[in-house]
Amino acid sequence: MATPRVSVQEAWDDLAAGNERFMGGEVRHPDQDAARRSELTEFQAPDAAFLGCSDSRVAAEILFDCGLGELFVVRNIGQIANENTVATMEFAVSSLGVAVIVVLAHGSCGAVKAAIDLTTAHPSETTPAIRRELELIQPAVQQEWLATQRLSPYVDPARIDADAVGRRHLDETIHQLMRSSRVISDAVARGELGIVGCQYQLEEGRVAPITAVGKLDIGA
Repeated sequence: MATPRVSVQEAWDDLAAGNERFMGGEVRHPDQDAARRSELTEFQAPDAAFLGCSDSRVAAEILFDCGLGELFVVRNIGQIANENTVATMEFAVSSLGVAVIVVLAHGSCGAVKAAIDLTTAHPSETTPAIRRELELIQPAVQQEWLATQRLSPYVDPARIDADAVGRRHLDETIHQLMRSSRVISDAVARGELGIVGCQYQLEEGRVAPITAVGKLDIGA
């Protein structure tokens, strides 16, 4: 098991500072030159891992103003904690020694909107592969719908808050990572790993921390 090189708090604080630079238009684009490329040819030692949506507007290294070798990234539709995702995060913890995992939801998420559509009385057609992934978001849709609407089990997209669905799914993704992996849960229990759930608003550029697991202060 790799040992983290920084504390959980230090790893998160570095990311938060990078996002502040991004929001303020003061990005440094660190560690992206030829010397850095040469330095990384034989190893990588990121202090943070990222699980986010594949949305083209949510590029992790840009949002956190990170350079090469600083962020270990997994992206898929709707930041879903499927088997491949869990295995990749386990590798980040056990082999690379990351100290924090950031799970990022975002506004205007197409996967969330598609999962909402799938929960309506007359869902749109989609491929079997996409449906299997969207079904992992549907519980969050149903929970949000039934929290305020009980007249019908079928969702009316005009009467549900998609960002609230995204936050519920964000929590479930974090729980799924810990349920599925003793490597991740044990690292959190030892104080060597933190998990931060955030939501990103496209207009502001802010990665807002919402919830955290582990020994760190996210200032939310």
